[in-house]
Amino acid sequence: MSGDRLEAIIQELREFASDRDWEQFHDPKNLAMAVVSEAGELAAEYRWVANNEADEWSRDSDNLARVSAEAADVAIMLVSFCDRVGIDLLDAMAKKIEVNRANYPADASRGRFERP
Repeated sequence: MSGDRLEAIIQELREFASDRDWEQFHDPKNLAMAVVSEAGELAAEYRWVANNEADEWSRDSDNLARVSAEAADVAIMLVSFCDRVGIDLLDAMAKKIEVNRANYPADASRGRFERP
């Protein structure tokens, strides 16, 4: 996703909230809680799906439509949170990837789930 596309989405989210007078409810705490609750709804879609079937299950068009909608809700709340508190999400992600590269070097981390 380009920065321009993200900026356009941020502007659209601002207008959407403004048109409904929802800014009053979009404080950092409420937005952070909304991220968590929307992520829970995404996770709930996979609640009884076996791990070894999750990829195939996700490719089913009906399932994909539902998880796409839930993923979008998570992203909307996260982008709204970042906008409210002044986080450049793409920059923050790039910085975090670099931190993760340092914390989890490929040779020491390959195939392991715990920190080297």
